[in-house]
Formats: sequence, structure tokens, C-alpha cells
Amino acid sequence: MTLGGVFVVHSGYTSPELTFKEEPQPISCEGFHVRFYRDMLAMVFAIEEINHNPDLLPNITLGFWIFDSCLSQIKAIGGILELLSMSQRPIPGYMCNVRAMPTGVVGEIMSSISVPLARILGLFHFPQISYGSVLSTLSDKLQFPSFLRTVPSSSFQNIALARIIGHFGWTWTGMIISDDEVGLQGGHDTKRIIEANGGCVAFMEKVHISYSREKLVHVVQVAQRYGVNVIIVHSPDVHLKGIIETFAAQNVTDKVFVFSATFKITLGLFNEESWKIFNGSLGLAPHNTKMENFEAFLTHRHPSRDPNDIFIRQFWEKVFGCKWPGPKDTDIMTTMENGAHSIFCSDNVTLEKKDLRFFELYDLSYTYHSYLAVYALAHSLNALMTCKQGQGPFMKGACGDINNIQPWQVLHYVKKVNISLLNGDRIYFDANGDAPRAYDILNVQIFNADDIKLLTVGSFDPQQRDYVYVNTKAIVWAQDSRVPVSVCNANCPPGYRKAAKEGKPICCFECVACSVGEITNPYTDDCSKCPDDQWPNLKYDQCIQKKTEFLSFEEPLGVILPTCGAFLFFLTACVLFLFIRYRETPIVKANNRGLSYLLLVALMCCFLCSFIFIGRPGKLTCMLRQTVFGIIFSISISSVLSKTIIVVIAFKAINPNSSARKWLGSKMPSCIVLFCSMIQVLICVVWLLESPPFPELNMTSYNEKIIFECNEGDTFFFYCMLGYMGLLATVSFLVAFLSRNLPGSFNEAKLITFSMLVFVSVWISFIPAYLSTRGKYMVAVEVFAILCSSAGLLGCIFVPKCYIILIRPERNTRKLLVRKECF
Repeated sequence: MTLGGVFVVHSGYTSPELTFKEEPQPISCEGFHVRFYRDMLAMVFAIEEINHNPDLLPNITLGFWIFDSCLSQIKAIGGILELLSMSQRPIPGYMCNVRAMPTGVVGEIMSSISVPLARILGLFHFPQISYGSVLSTLSDKLQFPSFLRTVPSSSFQNIALARIIGHFGWTWTGMIISDDEVGLQGGHDTKRIIEANGGCVAFMEKVHISYSREKLVHVVQVAQRYGVNVIIVHSPDVHLKGIIETFAAQNVTDKVFVFSATFKITLGLFNEESWKIFNGSLGLAPHNTKMENFEAFLTHRHPSRDPNDIFIRQFWEKVFGCKWPGPKDTDIMTTMENGAHSIFCSDNVTLEKKDLRFFELYDLSYTYHSYLAVYALAHSLNALMTCKQGQGPFMKGACGDINNIQPWQVLHYVKKVNISLLNGDRIYFDANGDAPRAYDILNVQIFNADDIKLLTVGSFDPQQRDYVYVNTKAIVWAQDSRVPVSVCNANCPPGYRKAAKEGKPICCFECVACSVGEITNPYTDDCSKCPDDQWPNLKYDQCIQKKTEFLSFEEPLGVILPTCGAFLFFLTACVLFLFIRYRETPIVKANNRGLSYLLLVALMCCFLCSFIFIGRPGKLTCMLRQTVFGIIFSISISSVLSKTIIVVIAFKAINPNSSARKWLGSKMPSCIVLFCSMIQVLICVVWLLESPPFPELNMTSYNEKIIFECNEGDTFFFYCMLGYMGLLATVSFLVAFLSRNLPGSFNEAKLITFSMLVFVSVWISFIPAYLSTRGKYMVAVEVFAILCSSAGLLGCIFVPKCYIILIRPERNTRKLLVRKECF
């Protein structure tokens, strides 16, 4: 029982020249690579392990047929046809040998070669397990019914590449893809995912092993022109050799490469200068687990012990730098005497542990998956062999015949494989024939020519919601210890948002300042409005709670205004006391002393009103502020108006026959005050019933603070209250002004005129000041107007009288009050 294998061992081939010979000339393979040879040895190693395992395929020895594709579709197709027909002159569809054909095929690593092989093998439902082909199209079971693989499809690695780019914040990247189906499909899928996540791919350039130097130089120039610092590579290493060497020749060493899983880190393919370009780069590789005794197996390889290994002599020449002698070299060998150094290889030399470095054991990802492919086929054969008749998977419970195995029977069991190996790893295939395995994220670390490491710094597991883990601290970057930056524009500073530039990709933008009350949102690179009760901090990167403001007793204005109010209250109380003390004097008795007492008490209440406006607004204080102030001021102005009217009536009633004499008396002033005040009381009562003032947090007047204020409710009533108070003051002013020239040595009308002039001036100035301020300053303006207007009434009406009472008592006589020159 045998297995077939198709491996890339040589990286190139030479087509034979056209001849007229009947026998076809073989294709010449060139460029032996130990890295690919190691993948083939993994298949041999797995078969030897299986043959020594009594529990797997007991009493059956596995053999193998291995073909070198030489990175050529033609060569690979020829090898498969030879395997199917079992003849060196293959005839498609015919088996020309009595020997049983292999039961399955391991390989190929290249997707471009696996596609034609899968089409041919699919016709016969012949199982093929690739250990490196990632092209997602191969998951289509209608086109490739017998194709399976031990690695995930490229759709997963495309997601992984985009996640890595996003993890490091690289939004401006370039892409180099191979000029084939794998590169084009992978490149476009990766670009689509990156752009869906907000990134941009500045350019996508193709490369191929056959490209001229001029084309490769053009790719390097494009990478330089766009200014990207990160380049995604979607290409096998053989196609990338030329472009990497061109980067090195152009001394472009400041780029970070991110390689897809199709790129294999192969030392033998690149020169020392090219490896400097790789330093600090990242790459994907299928996750692998240690293969016990594999290193010992490699050390044991020897031409004399492995005569059927057609590649071991080439490997020997590569490792020891020698040449196997041919027939023409006999004379040269006989001339070598007395220990002179021989240029020819010898069977007496063996591999030592230090020679294992030629196998490049730092990356066994695809080698391990070749090993898994063999075990998957072996376990499917074991399941077929241990099948019991009547319990089999085929028609009527039939089992396959171990002596006449059909490919479709093996394919059935291969699809059902779900095993755990001795190393603890598990292998199984999904409905598309893919192995849903994780990717390792590798970091190329080059310290010197002899110290090159591929360190696993992260992983991507498609079974865990496409989660990418990256240990950034373990990564060694080429330039410095910081993560490289690859953006079209630097990030906008806090307080600014990104605005797209016309005709440019979304990653190229300009910064525009956020609107008032907005901060920069780090998740959307746009501006976000703060809640009404919050405001941006000085860095514009977060919203902070607004400061609540009101006129309190702890601040200067909250101390000065109540202090002034208290002082004026005390002063008014002293005036009242003085008037009561000298109530029988002529100057107090003149012009109705009862009205004077009422006016003084009202003024005292006006000064006390200032205390209601200061402090944290409450429901009760908001209702009392304007209404109490309006009613008390109405009483004060009504008293002044009553005094003015009494003065006018008094002078009109000098004539004994005047009809005005009947209006003189104590009832008239009281009726005026009561009537005028009740109108204001009525306005305030309706106001409180219909739309009472209430405390409110005003978040719109100031951007950076909240004003704790009293909302006046329906402002119509507020302005009605002020308007009525202004009407009373205006009427009082006009009456006093018209009677200012009435005869008499002490003209009360003149004093009232001055007081009303002060009162009206204060409140006319108050209106624009009140409307142009907000918050605590609005309250302060109103309190100031209350104190000033009340002080104006006190000073203009009562100070002259107090002056006579206290300073000039000799003039406080009835006789002097009727003289013109009283003062």
C-alpha cells in the first residue's frame, strides 16, 4: 500500500529543446532548496513512524511515490498522470501496470499547482491532501470534490492580516501580490477587509518570478512615492525574491513587511543583504506542534542508508560544499594524494547536530502539515481496514476491500477523519475539506548573519471569533523599539475631527475644529457632543461635570450686596425711629406723617428683599422673589404717589371755598395706597396661580457652567409686574414734576420729583443691564437696582428732613416752614 506525494524540491526548471526524437526529453529541474526538501522528508518521517506503530495499520507497510514539481504546473501534472497510470509514459485514464496505484496524494504546497492537480484527481475522486495550498477557491467541492488540506483557506489569513494591520493602527499601507490567482484573490479580499475597517491600501503592485528588473524597480519607486511604512505581501517566496533584492539594492530598509501564510521564510532563497530587509517584519504561518524524534531522523539521513532518496546527494553537496564524482572525475581523484583536500563528497561523512541548521528548523509550519496529511490518510486507511461487514458506510453496510481499494472509498474516510495524535494535536476537516486550524504570528529577528530567529509573537484562531492576540513587547522592530507608524496623515489633536479631502482616500484627511461643547471621539475620529450637564475639559478628550453657579453668600457679591442691604435697613430703621421720636415736630407732621411711617417701613422691607435673591434657589424663594419685591415696591411708590397727591391737594385747598378741601383727611392717602397696591397684589396672585416661578438648572446660557436660577414661569406676568410698578413711578414722577413750583418754603413735591427721577433712572438702566446678563450677575443687577432705587427714595425724601431735625432744629418750626428761605 503506497501514498503519492507532490513536492516542490527545486524552484525552477528548464524545458527541453525541440527534437525529432521519438522519446520525450525530461524536464531539467534547477535550484535545489533544503527548505522544501525538508517538507518532503516530513512525509517520509511520518510513514516510518506509522510503519513502526503496531496500533495503526497493523501488518501493513506503507510505501510512497514522490514527485518533484519543480514549481511547474506541467511537471506536476506529468507526475500525477504518471502516478495514476503507473507508467513513465503516462496515458490519461489508463493504468498500465499491475501494481496498485497509491491510495492518496500528499501535496502540493503551491495553490497555483494544486488547482490543476485537484481538477485531474477530482475526476477520479482520488483524495488529495495539500499541506500548504490556501486558495479559497479550492474549498468549492463542486469544482474540487476530492481536495482537502491541513491548513486553513486564505479567507482566514486575509482576516488575520487585516486584524494585524488594525491592531497596530496602520491605516496607510501598500500591498505586493503575486501575479496569479492566489495573489489577486488574496490581495483584493485583504484590501476589502482593511477598507471596511477604516484603513486604506495606497497601492497594489504585482510581482512574479519572471518579471524584469525594470518592473521590480518600478514597484520599489511606487512604495517610496506613496510614503507607506508597512507593506502587506501576498505572494509565495519564489515570486518575491526579485523584489526583495531590488529593495535591498535601492537601500530601502525602512519598510515593515507583513507576510501572508503563502510566503515561506526560506534562508536559502535570499542573500544576506535581502535578509536585512526582513528584519522586524511580521508573518503568518499555520500553527505547528513539535514532532518528536524528527531532528534525530534528519541527522540519521545518509546516502548509503537511503539509496532510494534521489535528492539526498544534492542535499549532501549543499551542506558540505562538495561534489559527487562522475565517470569523468576518476583521473582527478587519483591525483589527490597525502591528505590533500578533496572537492568530492564521501560516504564516510555523516551529519552532525550542527549541520541541522541547513534544514532551517526555525520554521516547521508547512513541514508539520505535510506530516499531518500523511497521518490523515493513514487513519482513513485504518478505518477502512477495520470496517466490519454490515456496518460499513457504503451500500447495505458494505466495507471497502483492503486488497482492492478504490479512491472514492478512501476519500469517504478521509473526510470523516477526526483524530488526536500522540503529541496532543488534533486533525479534522470541515465540510469544505479545510482544517480549521490557527495561525501563528511570527516576527523576523535578525541580530547578525548567524543569529536569525523567527519568534512566535501572537496567534489568530478563526474558531475564536477571528480573535488576534499579539504580544507587542516580544516584537523586535528594525528601526527602534517603538511600533512603526504608517498613516497618510497624523492623527488630529484633541478638539478636532477628521474631514475627508476631496479626491483623496478616506485615510487622507484634514483636521477641523469641533463645535462648541464637543470633544474628539477616539473611536470614530469624529466629534461627540457632551451631555447638557457636562462640558469638554481643557484637552478636549473627555466631558467633565459643569460647575453649578448661583449667587451665594460665600462669594464677594453675595457678601457685599446683603451687607449694603442690611446697612440701609438699619439706616432706614434709624430714620423711622427719629421720625417717631420727633413725631410732634412740624417737619414730621407736615405732609401726613402716617404716610412717612408707611413709606419707611416699606423701604425697610425693600432692603430686606435683597436677602431672598441670594443663596441656592428653592421653590419657595423663587415664588417669593419677584412677587414680594413687586408688592412692597408698589406699596412704596403708592405711598410716594399718595404724598404727592396730598401736596397738590393741600396747596389747592388753601382757599376756604375750594372744593378740594373735602379730599383732605386721613382716609384719602390710605385709599390711594390700598387701591394702587391691590392691583399689584392681584397681578402677583394670578401669576402664582397660573404659572408660578420655579427653580431650574439652566444648561444653555453658559457653555462651561450650569446656572441654578429661578425660572419666572410665564414672563408675561413678570413684565406686567414691572410695567405696573413703572407706571406708578411714572405717574408719581409726572405729578411731582408738575407741582414742583408750588409756593412754600418747604416744597415736598421737589423732593418727590428728585426721588422719582432717581427711581426711574435706576430702573431704566436696569432693563438693558438685566437683559444682557445671565446667571448670578443677572440676580446681582436686580438686587443692586432694588437697593439703589430704595436708597434713592430714602435719600431724596427723608435726608433733608433728618438734616433739619438733627442739625438745624431751630428751623423745625411752623413759622419757618412757610418762609421761602427755609434752607
